[in-house]
Amino acid sequence: MTKTIQPTQTTAYYVQAVLSFVVSLSAVAIALFYLPTAGWIRAFLGLGLLYVVTSTITLCKVVRDRQELAEVSNRVDQARLDKLLAEHDPFKVDA
Repeated sequence: MTKTIQPTQTTAYYVQAVLSFVVSLSAVAIALFYLPTAGWIRAFLGLGLLYVVTSTITLCKVVRDRQELAEVSNRVDQARLDKLLAEHDPFKVDA
């Protein structure tokens, strides 16, 4: 059976991703707060920002789920192939 190598993430990469998200979200929120326009315009832009964030998180989950599903399917296909190869006898003569 072939062994697949699972990619790993370092703690530093995880922390960098989280900090990048927090800094970018904070920067846009602060910019919206200090934007010299009417309150309803800032609220509209804030709702747009929240929509972008939630849809991005949903997209990340969908991509992750599709990748995991493909990985499981590949494992099942590989197991079936290994079973067929193990049961196959090239020298067996059918009567």
